[in-house]
Amino acid sequence: MGWIALIIAGVLEVCWASGLKYSEGFTKPVPTIFTLVTMAGSFWLLALAMRTIPLGTAYAIWTGIGAVGTVIFGIMVLGESANIGRLIAICLILSGIVMLKLFSPS
Repeated sequence: MGWIALIIAGVLEVCWASGLKYSEGFTKPVPTIFTLVTMAGSFWLLALAMRTIPLGTAYAIWTGIGAVGTVIFGIMVLGESANIGRLIAICLILSGIVMLKLFSPS
């Protein structure tokens, strides 16, 4: 159950990080509310996941999912660059996430 909570928390991190872009510095009400709600949900699920997953593993995977997801969102939705360096960086982060999961004691 902790791993499911952690994955959902990571997806919500992508949502709130992307919502920050649309909130324009918390000046637009709807994107601001979306950002704050998804942020709260992400932190709550991360805290839940940390009941059974070690701190370092949970936090690294949570931020990794958020980082990779946000970069992919930027490339696909916002038209950001998808150069080879960025794609290699995404693969390296994903490799780290997989290795942390594989070698996690829980």
